[in-house]
Amino acid sequence: MQLNGRTALVTGGGRGIGQGIALALAEAGADVAIADLDIAIARETAARIEALGRRCATFQVDVSESDSVTKLISDVVSTFGQLDIAVNNAGVISIKSIDELSVQDWDRVMAVNAKGVFLCTQAELNVMRPRQFGRIINVASIAGKIGFPDLSHYSASKFAVIGFTNAVAKEVAKEGVTVNALCPGIVGTGMWRGEDGLSGRWRQQGESEAESWGRHQKTLLPQGVAQTPEDMGQLVVYLASAEHVTGQALAVDGGYSL
Repeated sequence: MQLNGRTALVTGGGRGIGQGIALALAEAGADVAIADLDIAIARETAARIEALGRRCATFQVDVSESDSVTKLISDVVSTFGQLDIAVNNAGVISIKSIDELSVQDWDRVMAVNAKGVFLCTQAELNVMRPRQFGRIINVASIAGKIGFPDLSHYSASKFAVIGFTNAVAKEVAKEGVTVNALCPGIVGTGMWRGEDGLSGRWRQQGESEAESWGRHQKTLLPQGVAQTPEDMGQLVVYLASAEHVTGQALAVDGGYSL
């Protein structure tokens, strides 16, 4: 329970990778604030955290709106008395080629994935810097290290998160705050699974979505198997504990981006 006495915030913590991270933090001893646009989903995850014996509260937030983010951080501190760990995980995706991509598609992805990380980090630093302690983990992607076809806008937003993370880490390096990026690999959530996911879009002739998903794991990943939300939580717990790791973009991707 290396995070006993710490309070963590996870945006987009109601499902998928965010849920895996929130549960891992609670299992490591932290109390957890879950922020999500879908408050009902957030409450389902909160119930699982409370069953572990940790405090949990839910908050509705639109990370692309400055006032919403400012209120979130204020409410978290009012509820828990402190904010030690912040995981800026909220994100959106759409799968479109450069020819299909509209200005509206571009603006939506950048507003949530890049601007949202900026707004959250800025607000979190306002409460962490005076205490000379904080751990910020921004969720990027292997698509922030290696461009993906049909994801030019998403890749651009995640490349932005990595550059932003590295720069801010250097600004606050002497103030007791670390800032790192987590780069998930191929995880069986909405980006990949289903007819509207990459495994659906990239099916070969006569191949089912499930067969496509299996093929992509075997051909893209040296380990041959997809990663899980729980894998992401393991790295977040480490980064929340590590004192001298900052400015890094660490991939949990089964060797894909080597």
